[in-house]
Amino acid sequence: MAAVCAAMAMVALAVDLPVVQYVKAHPLRGEWSRVVRLSEVFGWGGTVTILILTAVVLDRRRWRVFLPLAIPSLGAGLIADGVKLLIGRWRPSAVGTFSSVSETFIGWLPLLKQSTAIGSNYAMQSFPSAHATTAAGLAAALAMLYPRGRWLFAAFALLAMLQRVEAQAHYCSDVLAGAAIGLAVSAGVSRWHEVRGQRSEVSRPKADL
Repeated sequence: MAAVCAAMAMVALAVDLPVVQYVKAHPLRGEWSRVVRLSEVFGWGGTVTILILTAVVLDRRRWRVFLPLAIPSLGAGLIADGVKLLIGRWRPSAVGTFSSVSETFIGWLPLLKQSTAIGSNYAMQSFPSAHATTAAGLAAALAMLYPRGRWLFAAFALLAMLQRVEAQAHYCSDVLAGAAIGLAVSAGVSRWHEVRGQRSEVSRPKADL
């Protein structure tokens, strides 16, 4: 799924600008708008931490579920923030209309570049979406620990990703690239636990027959 999201991010570059123009011209209204905007909590680090601590309190495994949830979500989000420091891209809400998607990218190490239009570094940190990274990683981690809720967790992550586009904070390719990072980190954590469990089984003394 991480590879699929990465491929979709590349394809989405072709529709980034039309989608932004559509979102600007057709903002969500009513209760649906409220639902989408509140969905940001599934990708914001503060509320994600609260969700993880809630799982620690309610799950019988207690603190053993903390790292399997924190690394794919909060840890992956930090990785996305690191990528933002390397690749600069204007946020959809930062500046005026672009004639091509290539104009949205600033280049490498955006913090070293001087912006005459906008002085905020936030405006140059569109790629990738750390919210989408955190949401996708959290959804995948929760699905592995609580498989009965996997579709619900996926829906929460998709709503959080939709919120980033609706808020004009990110392009479609940004959220898909972020989701790819979150899913990749979650898969790596899952694989590490699997290998660790296999090693524990090998090293465990066999009972006498």
